[in-house]
Amino acid sequence: MNTNIAFLELKYGNIYGGFPNFYAISEISLLVFEKETNRIFLESWVNNANVDVVNVFAKVNELGHTTGRGKEVINLRTRRKKPFQEDFRLDEHQIRFALKNLLPTRMPIKNFLMKNLKKYRFRDIIVFDGRRDIFLCEKAGVNFDRYNIVDLQKDLNKETEYLFSLNKLAVVINYEMDSSYLRSNNLEYWLHPIAARQITPKSASYDAARLMMVYNEYHEYRDDFMLKAALIINKIQNSKI
Repeated sequence: MNTNIAFLELKYGNIYGGFPNFYAISEISLLVFEKETNRIFLESWVNNANVDVVNVFAKVNELGHTTGRGKEVINLRTRRKKPFQEDFRLDEHQIRFALKNLLPTRMPIKNFLMKNLKKYRFRDIIVFDGRRDIFLCEKAGVNFDRYNIVDLQKDLNKETEYLFSLNKLAVVINYEMDSSYLRSNNLEYWLHPIAARQITPKSASYDAARLMMVYNEYHEYRDDFMLKAALIINKIQNSKI
């Protein structure tokens, strides 16, 4: 029986000055965990279109609790950043130009995912608050009909009646990474150097690695996981008093 599990994470943002409900994918990470051997395979795709997108990020405290949100503008080709201005708007010609630059990325997105969905044998794809992630992939032409998509945030919300963020859960499991290992409260996995180089803070690969560690802690050490999750919730609630 094939017990491999895939973890899918995307980074995406609005075109800066464009439509607020139109999202461009900036990064994709597909992490495959081979349960029988504890081996980790990591595939990444980065968009290099000449488009400025808005990156929205959470500001968190030591408990992983969100204290605010920040916005920055990143050019996908150069990776240069500039300050976000709320009132900045593109004109119609500039919006068309940005959309034209993004159009050629649809096929690479589809090819990247379809190639790796075939390359690795798995049925379950784990996402975290992943409805939009899946929608954006499907919009690029990816077909997930053969796969069982599990949203870990939804499952945890049902069980705990608390909407955890991935940042909080990383604190719950005591997530750590060095150049060769991923570690948490009860788990330790060796990383191939090629995979390790991809896992950099704030990247899709970084979130995929955290998601895998949270998922495995939750499924393999559930009682310990739930106890530590309850302790974090109590600390957060007490800090608000």
